[in-house]
Amino acid sequence: MSALPPLPAQPAGVPWPTTGWPEARPGAAAAAKLAPLLDLAFSDPAPASLGETHAFLAVQGGRIVAERYWTGIGPESTHHSWSQAKSMTHALVGILVREGKLDIHAPADVPEWQGADDPRRAITLDQLLRMSSGLKFTEDYVDAGVSDVIEMLFGAGKDDVADFAARFPLAHPPGRVWSYASGTTNIVARCAARALGAGGEAFRDFMFRELFGPLGMRSAEPKFDAAGTFIGSSFCYCTVRDFARFGLLYLRGGVWDGRRILPDGWADYARTPTPVPPTETYGYGAHWWLGMAGPGSFSANGYEGQYTVLVPELDLILVRNGKSPLAQKDEVMRWMGKVADAFR
Repeated sequence: MSALPPLPAQPAGVPWPTTGWPEARPGAAAAAKLAPLLDLAFSDPAPASLGETHAFLAVQGGRIVAERYWTGIGPESTHHSWSQAKSMTHALVGILVREGKLDIHAPADVPEWQGADDPRRAITLDQLLRMSSGLKFTEDYVDAGVSDVIEMLFGAGKDDVADFAARFPLAHPPGRVWSYASGTTNIVARCAARALGAGGEAFRDFMFRELFGPLGMRSAEPKFDAAGTFIGSSFCYCTVRDFARFGLLYLRGGVWDGRRILPDGWADYARTPTPVPPTETYGYGAHWWLGMAGPGSFSANGYEGQYTVLVPELDLILVRNGKSPLAQKDEVMRWMGKVADAFR
């Protein structure tokens, strides 16, 4: 495995965006390459190749260098995270690891798996975070009849998403096969709550006290199920500026304005590759995707084209929120790669 590219430090003299984002102009060459890409994305009617782009933000060197919004949407508008919330769940686990309340290499604390002869009791948090638990789960966002994720979020599982996901049997031995599953993240979110000894409003308070508050993510709106579990697979609404704040935390190695939020090495853990099938276009780390904006980049990805992309070599964060049908997914991801290339 090749070495991970170093994560850049906050440039001297650039304030942390806890209360407001510093701004700058992109370089002339980058601006010239970026303009037609943004013009395409925000054209009206929306281009068939991309679907609707509701908001875009680029941060380089800790400063906003480009920002654009769809008609009727602005900097204070919140956007659906969808699976970007998975990367936030990764951060919450990291905070509990920092506090000594979780060990990712120990078997996960899952009540449904505690039978003496239950092979699932060997599954570790690391295997869950790497989507390599071996659990059966159908991640399909279109076909309700065969989709476990739709049933979990909107059907029989919606009141207790973690219990719903934890009831699935093994399809493979733990740690052997990568398979992306939203149910996995909701199991992790409940493990975090059990380690903290708090769910519901108390867990929400923890999220704001330890993560959102220190970063100035005042728009963050996490959703919980009736059992009090953070629906970490899918639901944390934010402004694009707050998604960028979250990205900056990881781009800066888990440190914010001199305060260590995530344990040392946790951002590297997020971007250390997990073996994935050759059919996967992009790589996967631990609850973060790899490679959308070139080698060394990593990203929080969500359904319908929600992306927070980090490019360490360019000290660059790209955030895009919108509504792009599944058929446009690959083209939107290629567009994000082209936007990153504009800064090269």
